[in-house]
Amino acid sequence: MRWLLQRGYQVVVKGMNNRRAEALARQVRRWDGYRPDVWLGEVPPPVDYGRPVRVLVKKQLKKGVYRHSYYLSTLTLPSKRALMARYDDRGGAEVEQFRNDKSGLGLEARRKRSFLGQKGYILLTDVAHNLLAHFYHQALVGSPFEDYAPKRIVRDLLAIPGRLVFENHRLVRVELLSLKQFSTDLVECLQKYCADP
Repeated sequence: MRWLLQRGYQVVVKGMNNRRAEALARQVRRWDGYRPDVWLGEVPPPVDYGRPVRVLVKKQLKKGVYRHSYYLSTLTLPSKRALMARYDDRGGAEVEQFRNDKSGLGLEARRKRSFLGQKGYILLTDVAHNLLAHFYHQALVGSPFEDYAPKRIVRDLLAIPGRLVFENHRLVRVELLSLKQFSTDLVECLQKYCADP
């Protein structure tokens, strides 16, 4: 976030650390109602970002238990309500693309204990996302699988057992288990993909 702030960007982001959210919630002196079962509080930033940053904490009652989350923003809006409404009005990229990547690539199911391990895992997931996007555009567009999202591509297509046959370091044949439902159509897609330069 520091990198964005140093370059003059405005941000409205949600923090992803549950323990920090709980710690920040303990610092809130006054909770204001936002919606039924949702309250907002404001606390000083936990670190110096080099620019003024507002930190909102949201307390929500879910199934009889209070859950906390926190939000950071550089916007100068008149109230906590206005700031939370701005966050709620954000674009749909998080919902569409990120949710597809999370389910298709299994992001939500895998966590690394170390920061560097998690960072490496996220970078590998980015590579996998780009490879899937390239495969989709080069091989699946115009095929019976054109409407498949990442989850179906990984689960239904790329999990079909098979083998690649090479001669003189060149791919000459793709063999898939013929008993699988999509084998015939997928072989055509894979041949198209391997033939494109």
